Amino acid sequence: MAVICQVEALTKIYPKAKRPANDGLTFSIQQGEVFGLLGPNGAGKSTLVGQLAGLVRPTSGSIHLFDIDVIQQPEAAAEYVAIQPQNSVALWDLTPQEAIYQTGRLRGMSHAAARQQTVALLEELGMTAFANRHVRTLSGGQRRLVLLGVAFIGDRPIQIFDEPTNDLDPEARRRVWDRLTRLSRSGTTIILVTHNVLEAEQVIGRVGIVNEGRLLALGTPGELKARVDQRVRLDLAPKGDPEAVRPLLSELGEAVARPGGRWTVYCERAHTRATIDTLLARLTIDGLDDFRILTPSLEDVYLELSGGVQLG
Repeated sequence: MAVICQVEALTKIYPKAKRPANDGLTFSIQQGEVFGLLGPNGAGKSTLVGQLAGLVRPTSGSIHLFDIDVIQQPEAAAEYVAIQPQNSVALWDLTPQEAIYQTGRLRGMSHAAARQQTVALLEELGMTAFANRHVRTLSGGQRRLVLLGVAFIGDRPIQIFDEPTNDLDPEARRRVWDRLTRLSRSGTTIILVTHNVLEAEQVIGRVGIVNEGRLLALGTPGELKARVDQRVRLDLAPKGDPEAVRPLLSELGEAVARPGGRWTVYCERAHTRATIDTLLARLTIDGLDDFRILTPSLEDVYLELSGGVQLG
């Protein structure tokens, strides 16, 4: 696929800051990709997406979107990039319908097109019931949906989302992930900043892990997981005395006792099937309260590469 975003040696230093917010970042993003940014608060993620959207000027380095230098032409970014607002304060005196429609008009849509897409988004995201209430009166989850609608309208080819499913109930989260997946399949490029890695890794194509302004790793979830641990984890909760199964589990691999009477057994991927067969033959399903097969998650990758700095 075509590279539509090229970042080279991007650095941002704020006055009086102890270290750069971004420190020599270099990477590219392809058309239709769901590109994730993972890192703790203060890692430089918000500064980075602000620069991609033409809202923050870098100290040095370059950003090209569709071969346009958006540092030299920051106004051009608005033609290609939609970014989910950080908060809804600027929209408080509008209704969701007004906020989404007016954003579409500001992006150059005709009255009819903006009205049509506004109605469609209100329905798709489940906002019809409160479409004409002022944003200030809405719940946190409802406001989040309004901000998402504001980002979606106008069909910009690059769309940036910061914690898009925060405050949303399970049904609303499913709607959002479904839409992001459909947008990606239709060729829209999605840049996703999130701490909810268990949900996000279902849709992310590649992920950049950042901390203290630097890019620690870049690759597909599978590639990054393989760097951390090739083993499979068998997580189980035996019935009865947890210590009674220690000899058996120790035969099968590295066995680690967990709180609440649980155990984790680490085994090589090639031996997973044989290990599970042996475990169930010796212990039986009736001897287990719970049993799960787990591979490394993106959160495991992050914690390994960042030296244990927690997401948040």
